[in-house]
Amino acid sequence: MIIVNAEQISKSYGIKPLFDRISLSIETGDRIGLIGVNGTGKSTLLKILAGIEAPDDGRLSYANGASIAFLQQNPSYEADETVLSHVLKSVHIEDATLLAETEAEAKRILSKLGIEAFDARMGTLSGGQRKRTQLAAVLIQPADLLILDEPTNHLDTDAVDWLETYLLKLKSALLMITHDRYFLDRIASGMLELDHGTLYPYSGNYSTFLQKKAERLEMQHATESKRQNLLRGELAWMRRGARARTTKQKARIDRFHELEQAGPGQMDKEMDISLLGSRLGKKVIEIHKVTKSLGGRTLFRDFDYIVQKKDRIGIVGKNGRGKSTLLKLIAGKLQPDDGSVVIGTTVSIGYFSQESEEMDTSLRVIEYVKQAAERIQNADGTWVSASQMLELFLFTPETQWTPISKLSGGEKRRLYLLRILMASPNVLLLDEPTNDLDIQTLTVLESYLDDFPGAVITVSHDRFFLDRIATSILSFEDDAKIAHHVGNYSDYAELREQREAAEGMLPPPSRATASSAGPSANGIPADQGDADRKSRRSLKFSFNEQREYEQIDDRIAEAERRLEELGHAIGQVSSDYEQLQKLTQEQREQEKALEHLIERWTYLSELAEAIEQQKT
Repeated sequence: MIIVNAEQISKSYGIKPLFDRISLSIETGDRIGLIGVNGTGKSTLLKILAGIEAPDDGRLSYANGASIAFLQQNPSYEADETVLSHVLKSVHIEDATLLAETEAEAKRILSKLGIEAFDARMGTLSGGQRKRTQLAAVLIQPADLLILDEPTNHLDTDAVDWLETYLLKLKSALLMITHDRYFLDRIASGMLELDHGTLYPYSGNYSTFLQKKAERLEMQHATESKRQNLLRGELAWMRRGARARTTKQKARIDRFHELEQAGPGQMDKEMDISLLGSRLGKKVIEIHKVTKSLGGRTLFRDFDYIVQKKDRIGIVGKNGRGKSTLLKLIAGKLQPDDGSVVIGTTVSIGYFSQESEEMDTSLRVIEYVKQAAERIQNADGTWVSASQMLELFLFTPETQWTPISKLSGGEKRRLYLLRILMASPNVLLLDEPTNDLDIQTLTVLESYLDDFPGAVITVSHDRFFLDRIATSILSFEDDAKIAHHVGNYSDYAELREQREAAEGMLPPPSRATASSAGPSANGIPADQGDADRKSRRSLKFSFNEQREYEQIDDRIAEAERRLEELGHAIGQVSSDYEQLQKLTQEQREQEKALEHLIERWTYLSELAEAIEQQKT
């Protein structure tokens, strides 16, 4: 069933056209990701499809009785209403029993999203807490179509994992804007790219989109090369003194002008940013026994860390644990309760906070950037002007002379980031840099960080971003401790899963012996006592587990082979919608099966190791 159909719709703001005569339809079962550079009109398109804004031209139609739930970037609320009442007012239920069940489900969803104070007033919440509350209000609605504008913003990694699982189980169609590339890879069965006023559809998830976009751009380059050859031939003919005396000659002159005006379009540019930055001495940042409490709660205590010149540190943990507070301590915005933060004398910190600084919105884009620097030096000794840096960060020459007040929220965040980089820092503190930035800007930022000569410390829930840039992880734990892990986010997540699996399988150490005995190879104190030794000796495979353990490697290999076959098949049937739906459904089922197999492999391998260790 087609839930919503848009035909030839257009929208402009003032003299700025957002999109022109685009068409799309969303059907039952679709899970579509919408991407594009900030300011291209993505959020506006969602509002039009949700019926909140009207297009300038074109036609919208909806299935009879179709219901749509919409998560906006800046949702409205009443300051005096409670969190729970705000969520429940999105559903209209009179039956007392059903209302009680819905209330219980609302509390469960809120808890998963990190909201525990159900009676808190909406006006007292932070912007991130309100966004998560609104997300809960949308998720609890029975809807044929969910439209979500940046649903992963302000969620920690655990909440993002939960949201992925929740959405995969829903029967509702889904249209979403998100910068989270792992999220898109897991959730989306189709992609839409809004690029310079045109909407490009792609079948498959984000990885498939990247492949198919590369093919589209290759074709576009080939078309441009052909156009240039034709233009050169026509230009030579024009220079020979053609006169429009006959219909044939006039048609040829018209053809020349059409070729000339067609232009190449705006192609994606290769980014080359290797800025020199200011010199960084041996001492960078030293954190000594730092403790910090807020609101009567200890966030972290006795934290020691020495930041090195080339460090790429990712900071993760649940919301409210103190990740942003740690960055503020390093930036000198807050002071520790105990301990000290020592900054090297050559350190120049660039601090990108979650709350963008107040901008003078009457300034033009280029004027705002030039307040930091007119130009900065590249690593090869050449100079890069403010205008060139703006182009690298996707601000066209025309946009550079636009007043800041005319920019979208995402464009302002991108501009704020560039302003910080233009000051040539040698240490970067990035607090949730991926929030409200489009994927293309994130790609530019990642390219910049590849060659950044100093240290980078970033708080982020974006797993792709952390995998891309981090070489170590600081994780905020439940006991007000901050743990250090070598590797990127995936390395950290794998270690955490193994630890949790082991803790769930093996008996915990008793308090009496754990304090005096050292750990053994498998994490159990070496001198645990007779009761625990007896418990460990009882570990063994059941008959079915033994057989499963012997076969599981082959089953994983077979599942991976089938997924590879499905990926290839999906790429071949992009025009056959029915077959595409069938294959993508099988792909999702196969992915779930593989995940289950890997979970079983982890459990069985840990059990096998524990059985071997108890023999010694």
